[in-house]
Amino acid sequence: MLYEWLGPLGDEFQLFNLFNYITFRTGGALMTSLIIFFIFGEKMINALRARQGKGQPIREDGPQGHIIKKAGTPTMGGLMILLAVVISTLLWGDLQSPFLWTIFFVTVGFGAIGFYDDYLKVSRQSHKGFSGKIRLLLEFLIAGTAVWILTTAFPQEGDFATGLAIPLLKNFTINLGVFFIPFGALVIVGTGNAVNLTDGLDGLAIVPVMIACMSLAFIAYLVGNAIFSNYLGVPHVPGSAEITIFLGAIIGASLGFLWYNAPPAMVFMGDTGSLALGGALGVTAVAIKHEIVLAIIGGLFVLEAVSVIVQVASFKLTGKRVFRMAPIHHHFEKKGWQEPTIVIRFWIIAIILALVGLSTLKLR
Repeated sequence: MLYEWLGPLGDEFQLFNLFNYITFRTGGALMTSLIIFFIFGEKMINALRARQGKGQPIREDGPQGHIIKKAGTPTMGGLMILLAVVISTLLWGDLQSPFLWTIFFVTVGFGAIGFYDDYLKVSRQSHKGFSGKIRLLLEFLIAGTAVWILTTAFPQEGDFATGLAIPLLKNFTINLGVFFIPFGALVIVGTGNAVNLTDGLDGLAIVPVMIACMSLAFIAYLVGNAIFSNYLGVPHVPGSAEITIFLGAIIGASLGFLWYNAPPAMVFMGDTGSLALGGALGVTAVAIKHEIVLAIIGGLFVLEAVSVIVQVASFKLTGKRVFRMAPIHHHFEKKGWQEPTIVIRFWIIAIILALVGLSTLKLR
């Protein structure tokens, strides 16, 4: 909005020329999201607490101390994140960018699915939401539509639109053809649910989300610039640099949310937030052709999801559990690790993996 209004005035007033710079608008989106949280955060938390009564239901099979400490904490804090991100992006982004609207579609769509799931859990006072199969079907429909838009709506040369970029190989992609749509949808849905699984301890998911957003924002800025992308040998995606404004808004909203979610949490983001944020990360990676790099940068989310898959598969095949409890952060709780210890160590892992993922930009 501000870009359309004030950017064209840059030729007459030098100050307004700042609105033509993506870096300035990204910083503006970040600060706007943060300010929105500081102004409305506590009021929204009080409103959620008043409406939800007992708060988010806690798994009865979890660590006993976990159940006692978390009981009564309101959920659906993801609504605050979505509100801040949407307002900030609309204010600072280029509203003519199809990338922004495609990412909006996935983020808000996944957020709506998570909101309905949270609503059922709170209203029924059960940790079970609505049918997992229906939920996955809706997620794949939204994700598949977004990938179809990304591969058909934007002008791209040759088979690039359906190409899978391979890290460490310069300007090399594998054309997946029609299979790119289900592949991209799987990346988006998988990321959304992986972040959802990670969101089990105070602050555990939100900081790795911020780290992933910072990394992807840096990559999006580079691949959106023909000079930088050509120098690094990474796929050039014209217009994708605008995604950095959206990711900046998420970083600002995440910082604001962490203010209230730091141990002991005053609010949980719930599926409303974790699904939306995970979906945003997934669709961003697909848009900028860094799906495999996302698996490295978001390796912590992958670890959490794999721990659940291994646990379920092992129990069904052998009747035995590999972990004391899945996702894996609960395994360490069962082993007696304190919650802050688990959270901070997982943050360190997320930082290391992000640095490894970013290093692939130059190692080609």
